[in-house]
Amino acid sequence: MTGTRGARLIQKVSSTRAFARFAPHVVPVLDRTVHRLTRGKVLPSARMLPGLVLTVPGARSGRLRVTPLACMPEGESESTWILVGSNFGRTGHPAWTANLLARPDEAVISWRGRDIPVRARLLEGAEREEVWRVALTFWPPYAAYQARVERQIRLFRLERR
Repeated sequence: MTGTRGARLIQKVSSTRAFARFAPHVVPVLDRTVHRLTRGKVLPSARMLPGLVLTVPGARSGRLRVTPLACMPEGESESTWILVGSNFGRTGHPAWTANLLARPDEAVISWRGRDIPVRARLLEGAEREEVWRVALTFWPPYAAYQARVERQIRLFRLERR
C-alpha cells in the first residue's frame, strides 16, 4: 500500500489527534465482530496493514482478552510477528501490552484464520531501536504517535511456541 495516493491519505488521517480519539472505539469493535462472524477469516483493518487477533489472559483478572491489532510479520515463515503498542498515539500504554508483560507465554494469535500459540518478548535497547526504524518505514504514522506521548512506545516480538 505504501507509495499510493490512498495509502498516503490513510496515513495522514491516522496520524491526527481526531483519529486517535475515535479509532480506538470503532476499529477494534468492528474487527472483533467481523473476525468472530467469519470464524477468523476476515479482519477489516488488515486491508490497510497486516493484522492479527491477540488472545492473552488479563494481567490482573486472568480473564481472556481478545484484541485485534496491526502487526509486522517478519520473514516469509509466518513464525514471528512484531506488535507496536502505539495506542493510536494516546497517553497510556494499551492494556494488551501489560497483559503480554505479565503472561508472555500464554498468548495465542489468530493469523489468517489459524490459531497459533506464541511467546511474547518486550524489545529493548539496540534491538528495539532497529525494529523501531523498520516500524517507521512500515507505517510512518508511528512517528506522529510517538511525538504526542512522553512514554516510549512498547514493541513486542511474538514467536511461535
